[in-house]
Amino acid sequence: MPSYSIGQAANLLGVSPETVRRWTDSGRLSASRPLDGGGAAGGARVIDGVVLAAFAKDRAAGLHPVPDGGVATSVRNSFAGIVTGLRVDEVAAQVEIQSGPHRVVSVITRESVDELGIEVGVTVTARVKSTNVHIDLAP
Repeated sequence: MPSYSIGQAANLLGVSPETVRRWTDSGRLSASRPLDGGGAAGGARVIDGVVLAAFAKDRAAGLHPVPDGGVATSVRNSFAGIVTGLRVDEVAAQVEIQSGPHRVVSVITRESVDELGIEVGVTVTARVKSTNVHIDLAP
């Protein structure tokens, strides 16, 4: 079963190591100290992978909600964010969105950009539904 250091957990959660330390100190996130060679607890705190996954899922709940009055949809991957970049040509547009720690880039038609009034600084929701999602195992 994988376990993660405070620094690794912070990186995965998009927060500082100090924030993760506060969460473990307060009991909000469970951590343990591995046993040393003599059977006593010692060393740096580690967080069990299953515990960290559950914490990340609970913490993310509601972070990217669909705005009130949103459209009913089967898409489960929605990222509310702010448009941070826009490149438009005669037919297509590249829209860059910052959603929390995540950068989402999409190519859509220029007509859609014009109709929706998309410009830098506007709040949008990117919805992703794809059969081509690639997952790489982290080193």
